[in-house]
Amino acid sequence: MFVNLLVLIVVIAITIFLGRLTVRAVKAQRLWVKIAGGLGAGLLTLLFVLLSYGGVRGFLHLYFAGAEPAPDFTVEGTPKQIARGEYLVNISCVGCHGANDSQQLPLTGGADVAATAGFGFVGRVVTANLTPGGKLADYTDGEIFRAIRRGVDKTGHTLSFMSFSPFNQLSDDDIKAIIAHLRSLPADPGTGPGGDELNYLGMVLFGANLFPAPEPISGVVTAPPAGPTADYGRYVATFGDCRSCHGADMTGTPATSFSPAFPNPRPFVGALTLEQFIQMMRTGVRPNGTPFADGMPWRNASKMTDDDLSALYVYLTKAP
Repeated sequence: MFVNLLVLIVVIAITIFLGRLTVRAVKAQRLWVKIAGGLGAGLLTLLFVLLSYGGVRGFLHLYFAGAEPAPDFTVEGTPKQIARGEYLVNISCVGCHGANDSQQLPLTGGADVAATAGFGFVGRVVTANLTPGGKLADYTDGEIFRAIRRGVDKTGHTLSFMSFSPFNQLSDDDIKAIIAHLRSLPADPGTGPGGDELNYLGMVLFGANLFPAPEPISGVVTAPPAGPTADYGRYVATFGDCRSCHGADMTGTPATSFSPAFPNPRPFVGALTLEQFIQMMRTGVRPNGTPFADGMPWRNASKMTDDDLSALYVYLTKAP
C-alpha cells in the first residue's frame, strides 16, 4: 500500500510538472518550440494524466473498498456443515489454494496465481493458506464470510483475484459450511500466509476497470433446491467455478487483452448423452478419445456427485 501510494504521489507530481511544461512550450516565442515542445510535452502530460487517474481510482478500489462491516456470528460447525463444506472446498477452493499450485490438499496455498494466469506484470498474488495455520486464524467467522461474499480481507482491502470470482454468489449456508470445514482442518504453516502485492500497474488496471466486476449481491442468498433442474445446474456451475471462464450464462467469452477466448460448451454438451457427459467429466476425456486442454479444471468437477453433474448437464442443454 505505502509503496503504491508513494509511486502515485510521484506520478501526480510528474503530471503537474509536464502540464506546466506544456503550457510554457505553447507560450514559447519560437514556432518549432511551440509545435515540437507543445506536442511532445502534451502527449506525455496526457499519458501521465491517465496514469494518475487510474492510479487514484485503483488506490481507492484496492485499499478503501468501502465494504460493510463483517457480520457478527459464529458458525456452529455441525458434522453436516463440515461435510458440506468439505465437498464444496474440494471442488471450489482447492484449485487455487491447494499446496503450491498442486490442486491438491492441504489448503496451504503458496501459488502466485497472477503469474500462473499470465498477469505477473501486475505484481504478486499468492494464494492464502486456508488452514488454521494461516492468516484465517486471525479472522472471525464473519470476516471469512465477508472475504468470500465481498472479496475484501480483514482490514477491508480488496482481495484482487478473489474479488471477481463467482464464489460471492454462493448461498449464505454454503459459505458458512465452507467456514466450518476450514475451521476443522489441522493447522499447517505451509510456505507462509500468502497475500496480494500488486504493483502500480496492477493498481492502474483495476482503476481502469479492466478486470471484471462481480455481480452485485445484497441480502440473504439462498441456493435453489437441489435437483435435476437448470436453476440448480447454474448454481453447480457457480461453485464449480465454470462461469469464471465460460461466462455468466455459460455461452463462452471473447478474447481480451488479458485472456484468451473461452468456447461456448452448450452445443458440444447438447450433442452428448447424460452418461457420456458424466463419464467425460469424471475422466477428462471426450467421447471421441481426445483429452481436455490442460487449463480445463475437470479434476475438480470429477469430484461432483452424479446428481450435481446431472443438474449441470440439464443447465447446459437448456437455452440460457
